[in-house]
Amino acid sequence: MNSQTTHQPWSRKEQVNSIANKEFDVLIIGAGASGAGVFLDALSRGLSAAIIDKQDYMAGTSSRSTKLVHGGVRYLEQAVKELNIGKYQLVKEALSERKRMLYMAPHLAWPLNLVTPVKGIIGLPYFRIGLGVYDFLSGSEKIGPSKIENKAALKRICPDLETKSLTGGVSYYDGQFDDARFGISMIRTGIEMGGHALNYTEVSQLTKTAGKVTGVTCKDLQSQSSFDIKAKVVVNTTGPWTDHLREMANPDFKKMMTVSSGVHVLIDRAMLPEGRGILVPETPDGRVLFILPWLGKTLLGTTDDPAELSLEPGVSEAEINYVLETANAWLETPIKRSEITSVWSGLRPLVSDPDAQSTASITRDHVVLDDNGLISLTGGKWTTWRRMAEDCVDHALKVNSIAAKPCDTYNLKLVGAKADASAAKQAMAHLPEDIQTHLWQAYGDRAPDVIAQGSVERLVEGEAYIRAEISWALNYEGAVTADDVLNRRMRVAMLDDRVAQLIRPEIEKALSAKVE
Repeated sequence: MNSQTTHQPWSRKEQVNSIANKEFDVLIIGAGASGAGVFLDALSRGLSAAIIDKQDYMAGTSSRSTKLVHGGVRYLEQAVKELNIGKYQLVKEALSERKRMLYMAPHLAWPLNLVTPVKGIIGLPYFRIGLGVYDFLSGSEKIGPSKIENKAALKRICPDLETKSLTGGVSYYDGQFDDARFGISMIRTGIEMGGHALNYTEVSQLTKTAGKVTGVTCKDLQSQSSFDIKAKVVVNTTGPWTDHLREMANPDFKKMMTVSSGVHVLIDRAMLPEGRGILVPETPDGRVLFILPWLGKTLLGTTDDPAELSLEPGVSEAEINYVLETANAWLETPIKRSEITSVWSGLRPLVSDPDAQSTASITRDHVVLDDNGLISLTGGKWTTWRRMAEDCVDHALKVNSIAAKPCDTYNLKLVGAKADASAAKQAMAHLPEDIQTHLWQAYGDRAPDVIAQGSVERLVEGEAYIRAEISWALNYEGAVTADDVLNRRMRVAMLDDRVAQLIRPEIEKALSAKVE
């Protein structure tokens, strides 16, 4: 193996040694989008920080989103209908943060044009005005303009769309991203800023000093060893599991979390040849449905049903049928079950009863609160992770009287977006075009470092995944299991179950040979 790269390996053993029985300014429990955001925020202020998770990084909701970086068209509609200034402010804030994400990692987050097909004469001016306001709220952060599309344009965007009942459509811009890889890049960026991260590490007990949470006792689920971590600030960013940790901090706590499931279906039909998405504006139960291009497949979603907590939320036949039936109601050529390549569900953390003394503002979709020193950050959405983290760390420093620099993540660039992009692309010029595209979209300017890890041989004929990616995931991206690689590093299992199973034996072989 040719491992000529200037980047330090991501050694789990070294991370254990750096975290176990040590003390930090900030310890974050939960390595999803919110946790990774707090990790970066704390490090940007010059604080020492560590982040742990009982699963893999981004294993929960944060890798199972609808892949949109958006202000929230639905929130804006609700804000107008309800005259709700809070939702209006939320949309405005999210639109600003949308541009930040596209700036931080252009290879992992990109502009996406979507079109809303419209029925009825009143529908066109209604959506045109609404999306015009969406543009206006974006201000200087606008990605592109909204406009009315005729039926011929709708047919070009989605040839399978049934247009006879339509009067036209309205297109607008939002962002799209690779959620899991964006999150993994956040963690890796934090490590390169001096932070420490450890997956598969479960908190068994919160430790307290004079009744205040000052650390944890945890168990390394890989080695089964236990150790303590001390911290001036302990932050709970466990998403749907927030109340479990809060109860450990305060048995008299007030529950505030409920969860809903969001099911997504991937199909192998090239429905969107221009690379533009569709927002179905109305469903029988008042939701919206997205039909989106994503990494070579077509993504359909999502549902919004009450759910039970689970590390691996399942997908029912009824949920799959709902997604297909809702999409097919707008299509001339129905989607068949045989076209499905992957299905998955994510749990949305919903703040059902925020604490009255929370520092969260009514204008924000997230909550920061304190349970005997345990600072919990919950709610919100992927797009606003940076502002959420800033609010959380600001509060934690204030209540603990800790001096630090202001947040410095506004102009942050993630790994893969810091070096010479043209030089990196030139280093891949000898490879087939599909492999070049895949490597750039996954790794950005670090694609040449990935190639240096081994063979550029395809893992599966006709697919762009190469052997070197396995070594990179295991040695430089913190992957521990085959599922870590397939689901959250290479993303193949989220796209195509069949291809993932063909690659799995190669990963397991590499794992068995890996000696850290």
